[in-house]
Order: sequence, then structure tokens, then C-alpha cells
Amino acid sequence: MQVSTRFTMAMHTLLCIGYFSGKVKTTSAFLASSVNANPVVIRRVLGQLKEAGIVTVEPGVGGASLTKDPADVTMRDVFRAVDSLEGGHLFDFHANPNPQCPVGAHVHDLLDSELVDAQAALERRLSQTTLADLLDRLRQETEG
Repeated sequence: MQVSTRFTMAMHTLLCIGYFSGKVKTTSAFLASSVNANPVVIRRVLGQLKEAGIVTVEPGVGGASLTKDPADVTMRDVFRAVDSLEGGHLFDFHANPNPQCPVGAHVHDLLDSELVDAQAALERRLSQTTLADLLDRLRQETEG
């Protein structure tokens, strides 16, 4: 089980949009060259970010831009915007544990709340970092 790559692609895309804002038109082709992905994949990610109200996309070669201040966009916002989790859950439970087995009969009781708590901890952590935080760190890396 693994979190979808859409999340890291979306973060990469947003960092490009923020970093190159006012300098370069951040078209899907430009963004795809940085992410090293197909522009169709980037357009799909941009569509999800647009639906979440994080970016706006100008048709044709107009490019994408942020609709919010980077300080108001957390990693959790992006994580949720691009449907990083299948079915909304980080952990997918195996189907049909044997109810005749003492372990199988109680495995959900034992693990469900632990797994919900683990996902909540991840989302809490992602809520602590904004796009502005990452852009600041990126600028320090590239400029100084």
C-alpha cells in the first residue's frame, strides 16, 4: 500500500507555480518538464487543484497560477485535493478475515482505531507545513 504519487506531483507543481510566478508562464508542458511527467498527467492534477480552489488555469498557453496566498495552503489541503488516498483511508484493510479464528474475529477491533489515529497524525503533521514554508526553503536552497 502506498500513497498516490499525485500528492508529490501536486506539491511539485504548486512549488513550480509559486517559484516561477511572474517570471515564466507555468503551462502544463512547462510543469511537466520539471516534474518529468506527461503533460496530460499534470493537467489532471491541475484540474484537481483547480476544483479545490487552490489554482486557476488559463486555457491554451495561459498557464496556471495560485488562487490563494501560499501561507494559506497547507500540505494537508493538497493531500486532500488530489485524492491521495483510495476511499479516503490511508490503510486498506484486507478483505474477509476469518471470523472462526480468534485473531480474525478481533483484528478489526484491535487495529481499526490504531490505523485511524495513525492517519490523523499524518494529516495533523501535513497541516503544519504551508506552501509558503516550502517556497521559503526552496528559495534558500536555490538562492543562498
